[in-house]
Amino acid sequence: MTKPIKVLIVDDERYSREELSHLLSTYTTIRIVGEADSGDQCITKALELQPDVIFLDIEMPKRNGMDTANMLKELKKTPLIVFATAYPNFAVEAFRQEAVDYLVKPFDPQELDETVHRLERYLLTDREENAGPTPFKLAIEGEEIIYINPNDILFIYRDNRVTKIALTGEEFETKTPLKELEARLKEYSFFRTHKSYLVNLNHVSRLIPWFNGAYHLEMEGTKEMLSVSRNYVKALRAELEL
Repeated sequence: MTKPIKVLIVDDERYSREELSHLLSTYTTIRIVGEADSGDQCITKALELQPDVIFLDIEMPKRNGMDTANMLKELKKTPLIVFATAYPNFAVEAFRQEAVDYLVKPFDPQELDETVHRLERYLLTDREENAGPTPFKLAIEGEEIIYINPNDILFIYRDNRVTKIALTGEEFETKTPLKELEARLKEYSFFRTHKSYLVNLNHVSRLIPWFNGAYHLEMEGTKEMLSVSRNYVKALRAELEL
């Protein structure tokens, strides 16, 4: 059985929350686990409910949606973000925050449908219990489409507005947000060591103390040393060590 996508709706306007909740309730793949009316309440609910996706308003008093999205990145389980706002001029900044999608109020049912299908592609699996990941290759689109075996990837990182995928001896660029790639690769051995880095644990060779509790990570196949934020060190060691 495929588990439904757990959704948290965040908006300071009750009517907007109710409208979006009603529209999403028509999808059997969606389960609304809660609502929040502020950025601070969003963080609390995210920790409590562990949603897969947060539909997040941008213009809210005190802590706006952009600031809230930045804080959500520091959670151990980082939810996907869909910004839902009345202001289309925030679109560029929204995708800088690695949002999966951006919806403008009043919600267009067709656009919402496209968003839900995109979330389904990212998050839903239909695999037999205890089966390994379905073989597939990561598609990198540019002038041509390049297919990469996920097991060959050393690490992925964000450099300004570009996501870079490092393999042994070569590197590819894509506009796809890091968070989207993280969701696609969740069945493989990838781990977020920093807000800008996603590493393949199968290629880790050494963890080296740096300062203030942070570490550097040495990877097989490259001389580059990767940063590990101190907030991720404990969880990283739990993933790596017997």
